[in-house]
Amino acid sequence: MNRLVTAERALRTAAPHELLDATRRVLAELYAAESADLLMADYGLTVLQPVSVLPYTAEPVSVHNSVVGRAFGAQEPVVEPVGGRVRVHLPVSVRGDRLGVLSVTLPDEDGAVGVLNELAEIAQVLGHEVVVAERDTDVYLQARRKDRLTLAAEMQWQLLPARSCSRPEYELGAQLEPAYAIHGDNFDWSVTADHLMLYVTNGMGEGTEASLLTNLAINALRNARRAGIAIEDQAALADQAVYAHYRGRCYLSVLMFDFDLETGRVAVVDAGSPQTVRLRNGSVEPVTFEAQLPLGMFEETDYVTQEFRVEPGDRLVFVSDGVHAVADPKGEAYGDAALARAIQATRLLPAAEVPRAVLRELTGHRGQSLPDDDALVVCLDWHGR
Repeated sequence: MNRLVTAERALRTAAPHELLDATRRVLAELYAAESADLLMADYGLTVLQPVSVLPYTAEPVSVHNSVVGRAFGAQEPVVEPVGGRVRVHLPVSVRGDRLGVLSVTLPDEDGAVGVLNELAEIAQVLGHEVVVAERDTDVYLQARRKDRLTLAAEMQWQLLPARSCSRPEYELGAQLEPAYAIHGDNFDWSVTADHLMLYVTNGMGEGTEASLLTNLAINALRNARRAGIAIEDQAALADQAVYAHYRGRCYLSVLMFDFDLETGRVAVVDAGSPQTVRLRNGSVEPVTFEAQLPLGMFEETDYVTQEFRVEPGDRLVFVSDGVHAVADPKGEAYGDAALARAIQATRLLPAAEVPRAVLRELTGHRGQSLPDDDALVVCLDWHGR
């Protein structure tokens, strides 16, 4: 316990850009570690990139077919014997948001097993400190990108809350594609003691114009939400903000949910095209709501809520039209049947893994690596209280 306290103090007092150096010193002094590397998951969740000095020279590691990727995907420590020594790969995450992996080389396997839990704790502390440090340094954000982001993508990623989140009542995962040149699709969430608010947005337009529209709408929704306003009024105020700026030339579709964590009751505002599919007791079915006007289409639109209920064991998958409507080379849309098959095929995966898996399936249907439109998938596993 004294070692953990010492390690945590060292990380909390380290300069933002020197977290990895501080981690290496702590692990060497307290655990006789010979080396330590921090690998960050890239925006596309395809590789893990070592944190190093620009220009980067270290090779990225695949998320899908590597020992390090196994630790990231399973969110469990993985011990790898390496030439008489042992390499311990520890997931770095914060409240379910998977950031990357801390890989530590130790002199012998027996010693590693005895300190595995302590090393896992240090990796979690490192994750929290990385999130805080990103306010003051670009080191970790730079390590997340294997290619240069477009300006629109930079704006969108800075707007997003995280890519996954978990609490005893639920698990959330989300992913956007293409990661490095996204347009206007977006997701947002916020949780209190008794409520989870979730927003799935289908943007309009391309490039920075699409990102500007989405930024205006999301910040208007956040402004209203932080004032303690119900979701139907959040929608109305955001609608007014978008219309006041664009006068109906541009608008934005959004699907808004307010989950009661105690009862499973859900208030919904459906203002556009994002769609919801539910996996319950092994059966996949669409969940439909009464569609209302997108935000900003007309002046002073009134929005009303609908209600439904989630049950423990439910999985909800939300997709933008860049998933549902995307066509294969023959012009056939992905549609309900293909989406249902993808949800069934990924039913054993944790919520954080589902969006990436569905988007890989979508890439095979599309027949080209880069889509013409944003593709957004959000997955919610409901456990209830």
